[in-house]
Amino acid sequence: MVSRVLDLAIIGAGPCGLAVAVAAKARGLSAEVIEQGSVVSSIAAYPTYITFFSTAEKISIGGLPFTVAEEKPTRREAMAYYRGVVTQAELMVRPYEKVERVVRDAGDFVLHSRTVEGARETRARAVVIATGYFATPRTLGVPGEELAHVTHYFREGHDAFQRDAFIVGGGNSAVETALDLVRAGARVTVAHIGPTFDRNIKPWVRPEFEGYVADGTIRMLWDTRVTAIRAGWVDVSGPAGASAVRADHVYLMTGFSPSSELTGPLGVRFDAETNVPDHDPATMETNVPRVYVAGVLVSGNDANRIFIENGRDHGELIAAHLAAVWA
Repeated sequence: MVSRVLDLAIIGAGPCGLAVAVAAKARGLSAEVIEQGSVVSSIAAYPTYITFFSTAEKISIGGLPFTVAEEKPTRREAMAYYRGVVTQAELMVRPYEKVERVVRDAGDFVLHSRTVEGARETRARAVVIATGYFATPRTLGVPGEELAHVTHYFREGHDAFQRDAFIVGGGNSAVETALDLVRAGARVTVAHIGPTFDRNIKPWVRPEFEGYVADGTIRMLWDTRVTAIRAGWVDVSGPAGASAVRADHVYLMTGFSPSSELTGPLGVRFDAETNVPDHDPATMETNVPRVYVAGVLVSGNDANRIFIENGRDHGELIAAHLAAVWA
């Protein structure tokens, strides 16, 4: 099935992709958002009881107010807000449709996608890639990483009640996963390749975590690498040498990497060291004319550089540039 020619096809229905759609509509551009999962699927995948680092005002988009009882919204409140944005702004979002490739054709772009009903093609004059990169976790590259009790995602700690949970990582995700597991009654070990925490640990969670480490509730292994994962065990190498740690559940909170699955074939260049796509920060247009990037994908390897607070502004830059070009 081939749809009409859109001004703009937006790949990814995260907050930044939705912000592009709102800005495009305000400029009179026809736009549709194609998303392989649900609306704001990355937020839906957050731990169940997480609270945002940012205030509600700073993650609102399109001038639509985000009102919550507390200063910082919860995961559930954020999902409700972004659903409201889609409804109130009357955005055209196509969920559960995976874009498999994008090709040039007669001056336009054709997006080849797939739904449960089959293949679909969408033609657009311009494309925004706002996919984030939470679908491509950074792997350890060790034996056993593919086992069923190993995951790169964390929802809640209930499954590990009175069981041994092993976490890899030293950032916010690792710390918050450890805390939720402790509250759920798991026996928790955390291994980090470095000698201390990453620099961006949320200040209100760090004291509680450090308290659990100090009293032995959480076993912390610094300067430690995982060498293999086995049924019931994780093999590690650290300052004391090689050892094995009991693990019924393994959570690899090692971050994510940007994917060039869609951008690469189009000719978008990426910096070899930072993985930042070649783009103009004033317009978000890449080195390929009428191909734009938005959101965390622009961060490259440093996921803490772009987040909702500053990524939401990409939509207005893109829409303004296209409106000016096509005026």
